[in-house]
Amino acid sequence: MPFLIVIEWFIKAYPFLMMSLFYKGDFWKLRASCVKKPNRFKVLLYKTYLHHFGAFIGLGAKFDSVPILPHSFYGIFISQDAHIGKDVVIYHQVTIGSNTIKGSKSYGSPKIEDNVYIGCGAKIIGNCEIGHNCRIGANCVITKSVPANSVCVMRGLDVINHKEILDNEWHAFKAE
Repeated sequence: MPFLIVIEWFIKAYPFLMMSLFYKGDFWKLRASCVKKPNRFKVLLYKTYLHHFGAFIGLGAKFDSVPILPHSFYGIFISQDAHIGKDVVIYHQVTIGSNTIKGSKSYGSPKIEDNVYIGCGAKIIGNCEIGHNCRIGANCVITKSVPANSVCVMRGLDVINHKEILDNEWHAFKAE
């Protein structure tokens, strides 16, 4: 039993070394192995590796091809039931998430078709379909289907003016 604890510790302490040794640094090879024949050590390595990037990619998510990640995995969240098509470009801080509120209009997970470009910080949430060749702009929040060959952008800025001076002083938490 202590041997297994040592292996788990080693995986947590050196995920990049373990990836290099066993999967030649190929995350997608590890993912395929976890999906096909999972065991606790592979899944631990998978989760630990993604944790380093502050990312999550559910093992149930379906990919038609390896997505293009120009900024690596940083901040990417892809839910367990999402479906990602071929040649999808996903920038950092993107969320492709499920709506798990039963009875909600958009209950379910996104389906993203081929050749979609998803800009930094975009959120695609719920049962919606993003058509072929779409572009989702930075920080867009998508909760309904988008037809093929469309561009989604967030427009405008609402400015709320205040007559009184706003107090923006930052207060650190002080432990007692």
